Amino acid sequence: MGKDGSVSDGVLKKIILSYTYVSIWIFLSFTVIVYNKYILDKKLYNWSFPISLTMIHMSFCASLAFILVRVFRLVEPVSMSRELYFSSVVPIGALYSLSLWLSNSAYIYLSVSFIQMLKALMPVAVYSIGVVLKKENYKNDTMFNMLSISLGVAVAAYGEARFDTWGVILQLGAVAFEATRLVLIQILLTSKGISLNPITSLYYVAPCCFVFLSVPWLLVEYPILKESSSFHFDFAIFGTNSLCAFALNLAVFLLVGKTSALTMNVAGVVKDWLLIAFSWSVIKDTVTPINLFGYGLAFLGVAYYNHAKLQAMKAKEAQKKVAQTDEETGRLLEEREGDGTGKRTEQQNKD
Repeated sequence: MGKDGSVSDGVLKKIILSYTYVSIWIFLSFTVIVYNKYILDKKLYNWSFPISLTMIHMSFCASLAFILVRVFRLVEPVSMSRELYFSSVVPIGALYSLSLWLSNSAYIYLSVSFIQMLKALMPVAVYSIGVVLKKENYKNDTMFNMLSISLGVAVAAYGEARFDTWGVILQLGAVAFEATRLVLIQILLTSKGISLNPITSLYYVAPCCFVFLSVPWLLVEYPILKESSSFHFDFAIFGTNSLCAFALNLAVFLLVGKTSALTMNVAGVVKDWLLIAFSWSVIKDTVTPINLFGYGLAFLGVAYYNHAKLQAMKAKEAQKKVAQTDEETGRLLEEREGDGTGKRTEQQNKD
């Protein structure tokens, strides 16, 4: 704050930049979701090949990540042995490929708005899997909060006008695989001191995702594409779609790097509400009052969960500062005692 109570130029610049990063991420995330829906939906572009679409994304992102890391050297690669790659990165890549495959498949059967409501179960899945794998401590109040989120999603599902059982199974499977991936990143990478940003993640993970997806693609989609003589690869559609997917990863890198992961969580909630409004007003998906009531319950639970995580982070930071202060105070006392002992020794020698 300046002398007259106004915000300083430096603080104002940081605020503007933060809102810019948030806006870019929301716009790109919004665009990728709607674009994928447009391509996969039978009533729109009508190209119902989710594995193929995911493989196009992975090949495009892997190629650009390679160029950024190895050719232009804009991002430093992580020092990683072959053994570590196969034991840590490959399992994460397998889970990521399954998550992307199932989530893209769900767009064929479910509305954009309902998919966003089902995604509210992500904190529930992450916490539950974290407890099972002993990365999270079980707490009754946290579990009660998880149950309230689940109840809200269940109410939203009950009020869904275009409920499709197979689509719900696909989306819940995608949530489960993605939550497992997030927990395994902590176990297999973060605990070993390895930190991957979105660009290095694509550099290491996208190629093995492509390999994993090629197996179901050869069995499920390739025979259909081979027999279809009417399909011609539309470079404009798939190129811009893939570019948006890669730009989204860059936006995540900027958003988390310049603000925080919690900011991205909050921005994600705003994005979900915008997508629900867009789905209802533009795509003309049916959004019922029961849908909104259920998602509202889940939203409150997710908001409380993020608030609790923020408070826990602040408490942890406060404990670190106290510990550092105590350590520095102890060091100063030792130095003073040492100086005092040295001075007394010098005086004794003079005497």
